[in-house]
Formats: sequence, structure tokens, C-alpha cells
Amino acid sequence: MPWRNDRSGLETWQRGETGFPLVDAGMRELWQRGWLHNRARMVTASFLTKDLLVDWREGARWYWDTLVDADLANNTLEWQWVAGSGADAAPYHRIFNPDTQASRFDPDGAYAARWLGEGPRPEPIVDHALARRRALDAYEKIRRSRGSRGRRPAPGRSPT
Repeated sequence: MPWRNDRSGLETWQRGETGFPLVDAGMRELWQRGWLHNRARMVTASFLTKDLLVDWREGARWYWDTLVDADLANNTLEWQWVAGSGADAAPYHRIFNPDTQASRFDPDGAYAARWLGEGPRPEPIVDHALARRRALDAYEKIRRSRGSRGRRPAPGRSPT
């Protein structure tokens, strides 16, 4: 994966200042409580790896340092799954839309308000639609470059 060395984006994500309320609330809950709900874990991880294209290992290190329930195997495998790079990474192209996730899982904004307060919020640091397209293009480029080298098609399927 063409990970970006985006130190500023990583630090903004760590502080919970991305401009996406569900992402920011999750990151601030993590910092303040040392824990966050599984849905917030997935959304914040997806944002870091897919919207910002920051290497999943950076996120895994941050979670390892901040989670009170950190477990090396679970943490590593969860990050690989979200990044689409682990043994069980299908579907690698899943990219959580932080706004859609917020409307589904925090429809009244109570979770975001609890962790972010009612004050002004930062503008989004990325355009999610453009970031999503960039990530999908990167995954597609990897998929095309791998082709079918050394792999046999499943029974009943053609190699193309």
C-alpha cells in the first residue's frame, strides 16, 4: 500500500481534531478513558488508514499506548482487517464513511456532544469522497499489479 508519511494528519487524528465528529469523539474518548466502543474503533481506524492513508501500524501503536484493554494479537489483527492488509482482510475495499456512520450510530449526536462538547468544531481535514476514491484507486493498482501470478483459479472459474 502506498502509505503516506503524514505526521500532521496522524497527530490531528490522535488529538481528535479531524473535523469528523464521530472520529474525533472516538479519539477523545480513547484519550480520556483509555477505551472506546468497537464501532468507534472501526471508524477511527478506517479514517486513519483509508482517508489519510497512514500506515495501520501507526494506529496500532497509538491504540497500544492508549487502550487500557490493549491486547497485542487483537489490536494487530483488528488494524490489519480495517486496513485491508491482514489474513482476513476481505473486503479490503470497505471504507467507512464517518458521516454515514454517525447518522446510523449517533443519530442525535449525543456521543459526539459528550466527548466534543458544544463548542465550534474544526473543518474536515479531508474531503471523504476524494480520500475514498484515492484509497480505492491505490487498492485497485495493487490488485492489478498482482494479477494472477502463481495463483490457480478456483474450481469452475477461469483464470481471468
